[in-house]
Amino acid sequence: MKVLANDGIAQSGVSALKAAGFEVELTTVAQEQLVDYINENEISVLLVRSATKVRTDIIDGCPSLKIIGRGGVGMDNIDVEYAREKGLSVINTPAASSHSVGELVFAHLFGMVRFLHQSNREMPLEGDSKFKALKKSFAKGIELRGKTIGIIGFGRIGQATAKIALGLGMKVIAFDPFMDEVNLELEFFDHQSLFFHINTISKEDVLKEADFISLHVPAQENYVISEKEFNMMKDGVCIVNAARGGVVDEVALVAALESGKVANAALDVFENEPTPEIQLLMNPNLSLTPHIGAATGEAQDRIGTELAEQIIEILG
Repeated sequence: MKVLANDGIAQSGVSALKAAGFEVELTTVAQEQLVDYINENEISVLLVRSATKVRTDIIDGCPSLKIIGRGGVGMDNIDVEYAREKGLSVINTPAASSHSVGELVFAHLFGMVRFLHQSNREMPLEGDSKFKALKKSFAKGIELRGKTIGIIGFGRIGQATAKIALGLGMKVIAFDPFMDEVNLELEFFDHQSLFFHINTISKEDVLKEADFISLHVPAQENYVISEKEFNMMKDGVCIVNAARGGVVDEVALVAALESGKVANAALDVFENEPTPEIQLLMNPNLSLTPHIGAATGEAQDRIGTELAEQIIEILG
C-alpha cells in the first residue's frame, strides 16, 4: 500500500512505514492536482500537516483512500466528521508537539520581557553609533519568576506550557471549558517528579489576574480574544498566540498595543496565512514567528513515529 506524505514526514516515520511494507511517497502535490494524483497512484494513506486541505472533493473523489493523517494537533484543514462518515480513518498526533509549542511560547516571553525582538532589529542598524542609547532603551526588563501566567485552553499543549512556567517559578492560572482540575506531573532529569494540582477558573478571572496570557485553543467561529477581553486585562499585559490564527482579533490587538493596554504580544499564527497583515509585520511591539510551534526535530520525529504506528495498527 502507498502512503503520500504531501506536507512531508520525518525520516523516523518513513523508516517505520517502509519496514512494515508500505511504499512512502514524499512528493508535494499541488492542492488542485491531489485528486488525480491519489487516484492515478492508488494512494491508501494521505498524510498532511497544515498546508494541504482535505475537503469533500478529496474524500468523495478518491475511493482508494483509507486513512487521512494529520501530523500535529489541530485538524481544521480536514473535514473530519465527513471523512469518518464515509468510512475513512482520520488520525493525528495530539501529544507529539506539545513541549515544542510550550518552549516556543517561552522563547517569545523571554524575548519580550528583555526586548530581544526589538534589540535584534535595532542593534544591527545602530549598535555601533547609538550603543548607550539602546542600552538605556532596553534596560528596563523584568523577570518571569514570580509573575502570573494565564493559560486559556488547558489541554496537552496548555499543560506543557504550564509545566515550563512552574519550573521557572511562575504562578499558573488556567481556563478550560471542558475540565475543572488538572494534576500536573513535573518531571526532572534525575527521574524525580513533583505534582501540582491546578483548579481551572473562569476566563474572565484569568484575563483580570494574569501578567502574561498564552492561548492554546482550537480554531473556532468567533474570536476568543477581542476588544471586550482586552479591556478586562491588566494594563501592560503580554499575550502569546501559538494556537490558531483567528482566535485573536488582530485589529483589536493592534489597538491594544497602541493604547498601551498590551505592552507586547507574540504571534506564531495569523488570520491571513501565509500573508500576514503588514501592520503586524511592522509593529515593533510584536514578536513574530512563521507558524513554527511544532517545528523542532524532536517533535517531527515523534510525529512521524506516532503516525506510522497508527497506520500500521489500522492497515497492518
